[in-house]
Amino acid sequence: MSQRPQGYTEFRRGWPIVLASMLGVGLGLSPLPFYTTGVLAPHLHAEFGWGMGQIFFGITITTFVVLFAGPLAGFLAARWGTRPVALGSLLLFSLAFMALAFSNGSLPQYYLTWGAIALLGAGTLPITWTRGVNHWFDERKGLALGLTLMGTGVFGIFAKPMTAWMITHFGWRGAYIGLGLLPLLIAFPVAFALFRNTDDDTHSTATSRPSDGLSFSETLRSWRLWLMGAAFIPISFALGGPIPNMENILRANGFAPEVVIRLTPFIGLSALIGRIAGGWLVDRFWAPAVALIILSLPGLSCLLLAQSQFSFEAALLSIFLIGFAVGVEYDLMAFFVARYFGMKSYTQTYSLLYVCFSIGAGLGPAVFGWSFDRTGNYQAVLTASALGLVLGAASFLALGRYRVPAAVSPARPLAAHSSPNSLTTPAR
Repeated sequence: MSQRPQGYTEFRRGWPIVLASMLGVGLGLSPLPFYTTGVLAPHLHAEFGWGMGQIFFGITITTFVVLFAGPLAGFLAARWGTRPVALGSLLLFSLAFMALAFSNGSLPQYYLTWGAIALLGAGTLPITWTRGVNHWFDERKGLALGLTLMGTGVFGIFAKPMTAWMITHFGWRGAYIGLGLLPLLIAFPVAFALFRNTDDDTHSTATSRPSDGLSFSETLRSWRLWLMGAAFIPISFALGGPIPNMENILRANGFAPEVVIRLTPFIGLSALIGRIAGGWLVDRFWAPAVALIILSLPGLSCLLLAQSQFSFEAALLSIFLIGFAVGVEYDLMAFFVARYFGMKSYTQTYSLLYVCFSIGAGLGPAVFGWSFDRTGNYQAVLTASALGLVLGAASFLALGRYRVPAAVSPARPLAAHSSPNSLTTPAR
């Protein structure tokens, strides 16, 4: 009888973890506010007379709160286990998001609610869910991470029309209640039933042990960590800046509103493709080389979009490359942490890199908008972003061989891990 490949075996026992994590990420803090606030903003403006800048400043608050709440969630997951942190955060995030329905026109109250959403919902970020997935997968780690993080893209496709439908039928307050119920009624019960710990489960068949790898103090002394953090800041800035500004970038170059509406949804679609393709690629090829190619290509997008005039085809290609890279960046971060530092301090390490990522992603949209306000175009910031993407992606090549090899299992003999030509051989 032919033996099943290890990747098949991993997915046969680990698919519940992937499904629960995909829903947890997709209905968590990362996508829910960002995909829906733009639809709700005009109704808050009409109700309270708030300016758009005042309304969207709530999202800015979440970015800054996550800078310390994300690492805190990672610390708690390492201390108490991923499952209780993720489940508790789903419940509290759901309640906090529904609290926006009770806004009364007070901006301080509105901003405090957003702060509570970020603080209580930090456990729903990829920091926690990818920790569980990394424990349960090894041979197909990249693909499993891609499927997990695909949740943000799937929700992104339906979020805006679903929010508009809720507002039409239940008003903006009802929409906040309905959106807040999604993690409580969908993600929470699935995660409760299917998401399992590896930290304290002595009967677990997970492929990676929590004790594998470097301690956090050892990781902090590694130059590889700081190289990754420095690289992810310009990358996240250059990818995060154009996306919320894309409609204005296209309008500034003469595209009609109906054409803009046709083009911008391709960001979400290409991100979905990037999740799957990126995960498949890093399972089979050296991840820094994959990062160099995929994260450098959007530099071409930035240069095309920086032109005073560009065609529909150029705009479509640019949007696709940016979206594809956005679909890969989180996968790469999680994969890098697991392969270069191991699982012993995964949440703390991922949290620190997530902070670096958030700095770039949080500043990008505002700097892009400020650049347009000052110059009337995006040429300078897009050109700088193209350079940042190439330099940031190229720096990953210095990481060298993986320091934590793929796990040895009965389905994969030791010889598969000791080949001198294997890129998964630990660094000496």
